[in-house]
Amino acid sequence: MVTVEADAGCVERRLRDGELSCPDCSGVLVAWGHGRSRGVRGPDGRVEVRPRRARCSGCGRTHVLLPVGLLARRADTVEVIGAAVEAAAGGRGHRPIARLLGRPAETVRGWLRRFAARAERLRSAFTALLVALDGGTAGAGAVLVAVAVTARRRLGGASFVDTLSVWALACAVSRGGLLAPGWAPETINTN
Repeated sequence: MVTVEADAGCVERRLRDGELSCPDCSGVLVAWGHGRSRGVRGPDGRVEVRPRRARCSGCGRTHVLLPVGLLARRADTVEVIGAAVEAAAGGRGHRPIARLLGRPAETVRGWLRRFAARAERLRSAFTALLVALDGGTAGAGAVLVAVAVTARRRLGGASFVDTLSVWALACAVSRGGLLAPGWAPETINTN
């Protein structure tokens, strides 16, 4: 899984120009069809998404190019899930959050449980990312800067990274895996 910008034209250009690299071997990714079309629920309603696929010219592995803001195996955008996490951190329960977001209570409870189970590992991973980029000399607010720097690297230095929300940045750094079953926060690196 590789996180890319949401603009399909930019993704196509970067594929054509050999600017996307394989997360496994750093080989050049080339266009390799599309994933299946699916609907994703965002804060403003449903959005149809058909992610691009790419194949590594080095190792031959294929990857889904997941637009930033989408999480692997989730029917909701990271903004919606992030709003639920923030509401829970503010003391709300999963049922009131579900009503607020217009989502099933079981779905919201699942997000919150998955996030809570990973909270310490996520904190450790993002702190380690800060140390790797900065030597750990800056304060806690610098974690966001470290995340932004890493997201910018992952998204090919794109200037639009500066406009992304905290949740979209975390999504980019985790390659869409914040809540994915097989993803572990230890996989965060600065590449």
